[in-house]
Amino acid sequence: MLICENSGMTDKTDIEIEQLNWMAIPPQLEDGPTVRQLTKKQLRNWALVLQARQIPCRSEQSTQGRQILVPIDQFQEACEELRKYEIENRNWPPPLPTSPPQQENRAATIWVLILLAIFHNFTLQKITLFGHPVDWMAQGNAQAGKILAGEWWRLFTALTLHSGALHLASNMFVGGIFMLRLCRDLGSGLAWNLVLAAGALGNLVNALLQAENHRSIGASTAVFGAVGILAAINMLHYRVNLRHRWPLPIAAALGLLALLGAGGDTTDLGAHLFGLLAGIALGLTYKFFFGKFGPPDKPTNAALVFLAIAVISYAWFTALK
Repeated sequence: MLICENSGMTDKTDIEIEQLNWMAIPPQLEDGPTVRQLTKKQLRNWALVLQARQIPCRSEQSTQGRQILVPIDQFQEACEELRKYEIENRNWPPPLPTSPPQQENRAATIWVLILLAIFHNFTLQKITLFGHPVDWMAQGNAQAGKILAGEWWRLFTALTLHSGALHLASNMFVGGIFMLRLCRDLGSGLAWNLVLAAGALGNLVNALLQAENHRSIGASTAVFGAVGILAAINMLHYRVNLRHRWPLPIAAALGLLALLGAGGDTTDLGAHLFGLLAGIALGLTYKFFFGKFGPPDKPTNAALVFLAIAVISYAWFTALK
């Protein structure tokens, strides 16, 4: 009985002696009266800093709130390391950059998608132009050999052709999501011109690398161009906030390509990939050289809308003539 009591007294004394060898770090990292308490986040971050510097530490709840303790002989070193950490992270994370004013272009995007659907139904009809029956697929597809032989219009006309209702619907649904966002950020005129350019560039690079008889159709090349443009613009716009993770938007775009653009026997992965890469290149070019000016004003935006319509119309006029 006496032995048990002595053992308990010894354990209690050891704990008290051990506690005397530890010292609480003041929340303000300076000696003096405590003016604030440590938050859970700050306590966790400080503990990680001290562990990284191999300084023993422990946390406890006292009457003064949460506190972190270190051995007395390492108190000054711990305070110095934590001061350096606080100075380096004083203004982190930085505030989000100012977003450009959002433009309401939902109606314009919806009308473009409706016109694309109407045109698809139009291509199913038997029509005679310039004295000849029109074979829309033959005259408008992105056949590699003919593109390289000088039939440039195929770079654009192929973007308006689809193999069936499912092909059209999938491009309208996925493309509509990204075009709504892109048109809000850039304005419908600029957005559609960039997407058309990305689709045409994607078809051109695909033609350069494919066999002469390779053919492709569909707006999906332009859809992935829109994905690439959005990824590039967001990567540069939020590069400070993303810090070492700045490639994340591009990685997300590539993940989307793997998810939506690489399946099926009739899927033209090359066209999708090169459309995406063309979009990234155009997005980076726009953001670097023109992003500081912001979206175009209404007259310029309207002119760009007519330019996009004119490009597609002239491409088909040339193809049919």
